[in-house]
Amino acid sequence: MGKVKVAIAGVGNCSSSLVQGVEYYKDADEGQFVPGLMHVNFGGYHINDIDFVAAFDVDANKVGKDLSEAIFTKPNCTIQFSEVPELGVEVMRAEVQDGIGKYLKGVIPVDKTQESVNVAQILEDADADVLISYMPVGSFEASRYYAREALKAGCGFVNCIPEFIVSDKEWGEKFEEAGVPCAGDDIKSQVGATILHRAIATLLHDRGVKLDESYQLNVGGNTDFLNMLEEERLSSKRVSKTEAVATQVPYEVPLKIGPSDYIPFLDDNKVCHIYAKGRKFGDVPLEIDVKLSVEDSPNSAGVVIDALRAVKLAKDRDVGGPLTSISAYCFKHPPIQIPDSEAVQAVEEFIAGERER
Repeated sequence: MGKVKVAIAGVGNCSSSLVQGVEYYKDADEGQFVPGLMHVNFGGYHINDIDFVAAFDVDANKVGKDLSEAIFTKPNCTIQFSEVPELGVEVMRAEVQDGIGKYLKGVIPVDKTQESVNVAQILEDADADVLISYMPVGSFEASRYYAREALKAGCGFVNCIPEFIVSDKEWGEKFEEAGVPCAGDDIKSQVGATILHRAIATLLHDRGVKLDESYQLNVGGNTDFLNMLEEERLSSKRVSKTEAVATQVPYEVPLKIGPSDYIPFLDDNKVCHIYAKGRKFGDVPLEIDVKLSVEDSPNSAGVVIDALRAVKLAKDRDVGGPLTSISAYCFKHPPIQIPDSEAVQAVEEFIAGERER
């Protein structure tokens, strides 16, 4: 069925884990269980069918390097679990827009003498199938810039950050009118804070417990957490994470969810604390207090691999606009929220061609 030609916007820790993961599992047997993937073969596309054809960043230390080298360039700090050969993909300088907040300015050097490229033209020249956005949280303008460039090039779009594009009615219509598929917004991890919190809320509701209040506190040491020290960049992030949990119960619950602090020595390790308080039979109180510690970036790489292949499959079928099934399964703020158990079945139906999107 050919290749899934992927372009990356933002060569940070998540990109590093994605590129490493494709290399790590390139020879996986189609019957093999691969942690974090729905299928080794997703609708006819194997993991090794993913082909990186372009990459964009603004970090002067990454621009001009081969993608295989740039993914291990500081301030990237995620674990290296795979040796990546030279890919023949040069990281190109894109426009800065609003991607670099006040805290990131201290760790991401930008060389204004480096000329920015025409992203849409690069996507066309590379015949890219999908552009994936790994912009920093709070990149309102930059996220929409890449969405527009994808539309210009007729390139599918996967939005991994909490800027509401795929879930926005106006943007969704733009992609549908252009016949360009998209998936988003705000990637879920394989087993992360949001999916665990959703599971706890669902469990309590299913077992007849009245959830009275809950919070989720997250700390980490990568540039994502450094960037999120800037509270002004967090509004959509808090909405995305909160709605992902709130939609699991049919009544309003006091919730406080979001990043809490930056601890440099944690590097790409993310530590999450979840607390839930409720009432069971006889209004007897019940409390759950959970700690989760994960290497943050690899936690979503497999989920992204499935999303990329879903968008390519939709492109093959001439389906444009938001893909509701894969978005509900892989993202925190999809166009339509569906319980995870139903979302995975919807994706299987999409793969089988029984569901358009």
